[in-house]
Amino acid sequence: MTTPENRLKDLGLKLPAPTKLPKGLHLPFDFINVRGTRVLFSGHPKNAQDGSLDGPFGVVGADLSTEQAYAEARDIALTVLANLKADLGELSRIVGWVRVFGMVTSAPDYSEQHVVVNGFSDLIIDVFGHDIGRHARSAIGVAGLPLGFAMEIEGEVLISD
Repeated sequence: MTTPENRLKDLGLKLPAPTKLPKGLHLPFDFINVRGTRVLFSGHPKNAQDGSLDGPFGVVGADLSTEQAYAEARDIALTVLANLKADLGELSRIVGWVRVFGMVTSAPDYSEQHVVVNGFSDLIIDVFGHDIGRHARSAIGVAGLPLGFAMEIEGEVLISD
């Protein structure tokens, strides 16, 4: 049976290190919150390979094109997977993706947030397959996000006991 880790390798993808917060940044919450078989993940930006926060920064529709933002959303999926793996041990413990919520810092009149967040959703389905990877989803435009991020993506998965 193919594991999500094997599928990532087959796709030529590598997970970054789990998130390492910059010195002095205090967050009174966890990026991963396990509650029984439910796992909620807080809004994630993208990590660099070393785990440091790596944006994306700016405004989609002004500083980033839809295509660039789509690629960044795929990278955010890798960051979420890295943090889930660090907390759960194995990504194969995930038995279902429940919901994904993408927030995109958007230029006035920009209306392709759904296309941007497809980058995240497409990667999850590529890695987990349709049965496990399918999820409910919303994508909205916002005027701004913490630290100048161009997007954050949060959601919920189900895990085996």
